[in-house]
Amino acid sequence: MRLLIVSDTHVPKRGRDLPGVVWGEVERADVVVHAGDWVEVGLLDRLEARSRRLIGVYGNNDGAELRARLPEVAYAELAGVRLAVVHETGPAKGRERRCARDFPDTDVLVFGHSHIPWDSVAETGLRLLNPGSPTDRRRQPEHTYLTARISAGQLTDVVLHAIEKDQERVAR
Repeated sequence: MRLLIVSDTHVPKRGRDLPGVVWGEVERADVVVHAGDWVEVGLLDRLEARSRRLIGVYGNNDGAELRARLPEVAYAELAGVRLAVVHETGPAKGRERRCARDFPDTDVLVFGHSHIPWDSVAETGLRLLNPGSPTDRRRQPEHTYLTARISAGQLTDVVLHAIEKDQERVAR
């Protein structure tokens, strides 16, 4: 099972659309995970239409229309991996301990908000992933997203992708 993990897309505020390379990953993914801050409902509609399966949550910049369609926290079991998705997890200091406490029956927690890529493992074995942002890098050197695979009940092949300038072009 192939996953595409994105967050903080802020479309159309920070980018007119997702970069073409990300839309290409949507086409290849079995599951697309979005950890909030969509900003407008149009991207949700297009991802729902183009994804085999979409798991998403709303973020702090998402208004009533998105909040009516998306949960604050999403849970899914994907081929034996217990996944949770949330937008905010609080400060970096103490994050692993806090999230292990708040998500005890979870193998992988995907989050966003900071636009800072993150990949760590709590003492309990909980894997925490933040894909950064494909459209709003803030103080990061590049726009980013994650891909991963689930095989035999394990999350594998987690790769943080930096979006090159020539890949930022929007696919039509």
